[in-house]
Amino acid sequence: MTDYFPPAGVIALAIIVACGTYVHFRGTVRHRFARQLSDHSTLLAPVNCISYLFSKLPSQPYHPVETFPELKVLKENWKVIRDEALALNESNKICASDKHDDVGFNSFFRTGWKRFYLKWYGNELISANEFCPKTVALLNSISTIKAAMFTSLPPGAKLVQHRDPYAGSLRYHLALTAPGDDACAIYVDGQRYVWHDGEDVVFDETYIHHAENRTDKPRIVLFCDVVRPLWFPPARWFNAVFSRIVLGAAVSKNAEGDKVGFLNHVFGYFYKVRLVAKRLKQSQRKLYYFLKFTLIALLVYAIFLKAFVHDYVGI
Repeated sequence: MTDYFPPAGVIALAIIVACGTYVHFRGTVRHRFARQLSDHSTLLAPVNCISYLFSKLPSQPYHPVETFPELKVLKENWKVIRDEALALNESNKICASDKHDDVGFNSFFRTGWKRFYLKWYGNELISANEFCPKTVALLNSISTIKAAMFTSLPPGAKLVQHRDPYAGSLRYHLALTAPGDDACAIYVDGQRYVWHDGEDVVFDETYIHHAENRTDKPRIVLFCDVVRPLWFPPARWFNAVFSRIVLGAAVSKNAEGDKVGFLNHVFGYFYKVRLVAKRLKQSQRKLYYFLKFTLIALLVYAIFLKAFVHDYVGI
């Protein structure tokens, strides 16, 4: 009797399904099934489950800021950071991208969100060094901060429900100017947090979250990606390499002269195809979803076909 080993494609699909199911049911707020099926969090679920499995921290929406004592220096210098952010804002440098070259945040611009990059996964930004030298110096003194930016949520702006794509980090917000009103808040897995000047918070951005500013005052925060503490050394190594290569390729620019990553160059072409899909969705909704799920089914079929050829035909 010979041992039977499932085809590699079946194993890969089973891992994706298992990890995607875990991600979907993680937390109390969930996407609709159809949305989750095609969401980037399903595609990246096997990668993210490595971080979840080996995390030193419990699985919960918010974490005590004291868990990251190295961040204390930012809060201590929040007025210094605030002054540089407000100067940028007054000169309209905290802004949306004027091109389709920011794959990570492109959809946020349509609802009023704005940003100014300070550092991004090993990529230096010339404009950040020029306009925010004190903030950049503070950020560079903290090795666990891999990305940072100033983000603005002007009056009337909002962020729709979403998960951030990668679980190798946790999100840090230091409020620089905020209404301090319940009408300007972020909701992480349904739990509300209201920003107040000089106060900070750490949350897990891979839980579904959304934000809104229904006041007449702007909200500007220092936004940082802080490395998620992992107890297994190979997982830490994988996180460092994946973040540097994949997320680093998504760097975007504040101004001419800043580097634009490979993923953002590709996104410019992909977005043209996406616009065609959006027009189809508006005019022929049923056809759009038929084609969408047909493509997903064909992808699954291709995985099985490749596994069959490899395991049974031998090529």
